[in-house]
Amino acid sequence: MADTKREIERKYESDESGLPDLTGVAGVATVLAKGVAELDAVYYDTPDERLAAASITLRRRTGGSDAGWHLKFPVSSGVRDEIRAPLSETLPRDLAGLVRSRVREAELVPLVRLRSTRDVSDLLDADGGLLAEVSVDAVRAERLTGGRSAQWSEIEVELADDGDPAFLDKVEKKLRKAGVRPSASPSKLARALRETATAEPGTAGTDTAKSGKRKKKGAGGKKGGAGAAKPGGAAEHVLAYLRVQRDAIVELDPAVRRDLYDSVHSMRVATRRLRSTLKSYGKVLDRTVTDPIGDELKWLAGELGVGRDHEVLAERVTEALAALPENLVVGPVRTRVRTWVEEGSSGSRRTLIAALDGERYLTLLRTLDAMIAEPPLLKGAGGGPEKVIGKAVARAFGKVSDLVEEALAQPPGAERDHAMHEARKKGKRARYAAEAATPLLGSPAKQLVRDMKSLQSLLGDHQDSVMARETLRELALQADRAGESSFTYGLLYGREERRAELAEAALPEAWRTITADSAF
Repeated sequence: MADTKREIERKYESDESGLPDLTGVAGVATVLAKGVAELDAVYYDTPDERLAAASITLRRRTGGSDAGWHLKFPVSSGVRDEIRAPLSETLPRDLAGLVRSRVREAELVPLVRLRSTRDVSDLLDADGGLLAEVSVDAVRAERLTGGRSAQWSEIEVELADDGDPAFLDKVEKKLRKAGVRPSASPSKLARALRETATAEPGTAGTDTAKSGKRKKKGAGGKKGGAGAAKPGGAAEHVLAYLRVQRDAIVELDPAVRRDLYDSVHSMRVATRRLRSTLKSYGKVLDRTVTDPIGDELKWLAGELGVGRDHEVLAERVTEALAALPENLVVGPVRTRVRTWVEEGSSGSRRTLIAALDGERYLTLLRTLDAMIAEPPLLKGAGGGPEKVIGKAVARAFGKVSDLVEEALAQPPGAERDHAMHEARKKGKRARYAAEAATPLLGSPAKQLVRDMKSLQSLLGDHQDSVMARETLRELALQADRAGESSFTYGLLYGREERRAELAEAALPEAWRTITADSAF
């Protein structure tokens, strides 16, 4: 089973003089020599170095105290998450899944072998606590295809677990005074790839980048064709936004698999942004080509939503229940609600990972790459961007307006609920259309994004109330069939009705404010 460690470290150039004296670093009481270790690591990547292009490293290492498979993802400058798995002959399945969105159908092969003689010292405080580990590494790099080699020495300072990153500044200050300078390479692998390259390194990084190198032309648009997307044309702005969202899906994939906070929601939003943009900018990109892609994006959003919608609803119901005075909770309500929460969440992770491991998902990623590399352009793609994009945003806003007006005209009930829900969905589309337009249209688009967020919040709370009431009604029926009191469920139902009434009452004024603000 793989485990994760947050790695915060800095690398420095080193010469033959070894490690400078660090006893003068503030907070350091002892520099404890730990001895020399021989490390032997083989780094894996695709032949065109897709992982390296994303600053991801995958290695199998022997020697030292942490022999095994190590997969590192960048977090920020000098900070990486290292996922470790036990030593084995083949790459563990869990780690292979974490790089699947980058590797796709390509083979992972051994590219570089690094053998390091590591002289390790610990920096300890007055109580003997570890502040950082410092090593002087004599590195010998060998390119496994082509036979070129390189060698160098470097100093590596790794912060202790839960240490204060500011301590590394103190160490660096001391090292600089001793003439030591930061390394020009972010990692040993990056330096090895550069210094042992037999030709220009693979610049593809992923299928994404490879497909982006092709000449841009029409890709099936009935009215499109090569040259439709001239520099500065509307297509350039739309494709830039689509590219960001496509990249977000690829980059979030490992985080979703690791179940990191908010990753599923963020990836789902990226799929929705892509799908909404393809619909909103149908005068730029041929929808006979993009609609099937939109259908697949809807499928992926649905897979990401397995468990997520239930989680949001469960949080609303449990919070409402927790806020009730104890004398108003009649019967085993908490037990029944807890059972409902657990039943809804069971199996959702397995379902999602199975979808990400499936061929349908990889096909979608490849299709997105191809669409962005060779977009199905229409005549509007090369038109004046302000006019084309402005009209698209106005159309999206107009659809929201129609649905809000329809909702306001309806009496309270199911038809109004439905109209408000549809307005919320169209509000999201208008928001994403405005997001894509913001770099071009500036303040008017930014204002529309803010307005649509506000509208989404209001209508979203209303829809959550609708769903919560459906759930509470079903729980009340279950309780009644079991001979339990349904009093508490009815009480919670009534409170949700009131929340919906407040949202409905607030909508007219909120909408007047939005229409007064809008330039569309």
